[in-house]
Amino acid sequence: MPVLRTSIHFSLLFAICVHAGGSGQASAQTLKKDDFAFRKKMYANKTGNKMPYRLFVPANYDASQKYPLIFWLHGANGRGSDNLKQISGGNELATHVWTTPANQAQLPAFVLAPQCPEDRFWSEPEMNEISPQLQMALDILASVQKEFPIDPDRIYLAGQSMGGLGVWALLQAQPDRWAAALALCAFDNLTNAKGIARVPVWVFQGDVDMTVPVDLVRQMVKDLKKSGAQPRYSEYHNVGHQVWEKAFVEPDLVPWLAAQKRSASLPAAK
Repeated sequence: MPVLRTSIHFSLLFAICVHAGGSGQASAQTLKKDDFAFRKKMYANKTGNKMPYRLFVPANYDASQKYPLIFWLHGANGRGSDNLKQISGGNELATHVWTTPANQAQLPAFVLAPQCPEDRFWSEPEMNEISPQLQMALDILASVQKEFPIDPDRIYLAGQSMGGLGVWALLQAQPDRWAAALALCAFDNLTNAKGIARVPVWVFQGDVDMTVPVDLVRQMVKDLKKSGAQPRYSEYHNVGHQVWEKAFVEPDLVPWLAAQKRSASLPAAK
């Protein structure tokens, strides 16, 4: 993909983080009270930095079994320190679709939802570097893997808007780690498209998104295919930035994700 001007990328980042990314007011669902099924946790690293996160543990959890995990990166309006916005409002559907009894029967997954601080970003689309916030989220994932029997071949990335930028960054920085990924309403200037080709990815986009222009996402998908990737692409007519209201009710979503496994989808790392 030709490198777009840096000013364009920062304009997109600003738009995603200021005007969109998971608004509870615009969402069809709003969490009315705290969801105690999502355990409230606080992670602190050795230097004393902290990050709140939520963790859903499957019902009838059995420590002798290995479990898949959904690693959720919320949109911009999920930022803060309340340890709630990343699973509520516009982020509610994305986190709770996996926890219904019917979907847990197909994919009995943990759901991990760290919360990015105010005025910080998971990543930027220009360089795809892992920000300090995204690194701390990865540290939380590592701690959950130590505490619970998470299947390393079934860790799934998912993110919308600002969180989608984090998904693209992690796919390119650590392509051997993920079983599959969901990226919603997020454009990226690909720096390691061949790495992404190692992971099954489902991309979701609205064709009247005023925050992330659909033409950019269409071109990104084309460039991924040229690099050997086979992304699944769903574009919704007359849908704007809130594409999550369509993506997370896709009837094939849970079966598709449940069918993905890292050892089955990735060649041996070189």
